[in-house]
Amino acid sequence: MASSSPTIVVFDIGNVLIEWDPKHLYASVFPNRPGAMQWFLDTICTPAWNLEQDGGRTWADGVGTLVAQFPEWRAEIEAYDRRWHEMIPRTIEGTVGILERLKQAGTKVYAITNFSTEKYRESFARFTFLAWFDGVVVSGDERLLKPHAPIFALLCERYRLKASDCVFIDDNQDNVDGARRSGMAAIHFTGPADLRKALQSYGLPA
Repeated sequence: MASSSPTIVVFDIGNVLIEWDPKHLYASVFPNRPGAMQWFLDTICTPAWNLEQDGGRTWADGVGTLVAQFPEWRAEIEAYDRRWHEMIPRTIEGTVGILERLKQAGTKVYAITNFSTEKYRESFARFTFLAWFDGVVVSGDERLLKPHAPIFALLCERYRLKASDCVFIDDNQDNVDGARRSGMAAIHFTGPADLRKALQSYGLPA
């Protein structure tokens, strides 16, 4: 048994419950040109640019900003918004199963996600399990981002939780470290099988 025993499970969503990678889309935008695809994602539609939408900037503003800088890449930039769902080809079924078992066992389950307001709403309509949470904090709604402390504090304040009662799951080590600094136990997600073992080590019904 782990040294502490959280009773509440807090999930990240992207690459924990749903698989997300821009390369799923851009492999078709740059067919047989992996070097060009990687250059585009490193130089134009960068992770930092995408994070601005997660932080509350609208997609119209984000796309418009890049198109003004790189007008010759308009079609490829606009694809990031218009064809966004092609970046999510599937759910991570093993983790969705863990979420379902926790919910069926009566465990309180929440989510903190770096997600744009617009794309989260679209995803909520697409993935029915996103309605299973007892509460969700979406970064784009709040203009707060992981791994910074205020987004973890907001979850606890809004839903009247104690950080020490929570275990947080994320595929990003920085976010895991941020949760720990905020007083939560945390698990670095590497796959459903290891996640199940880690949750069971806390006595949780995964």
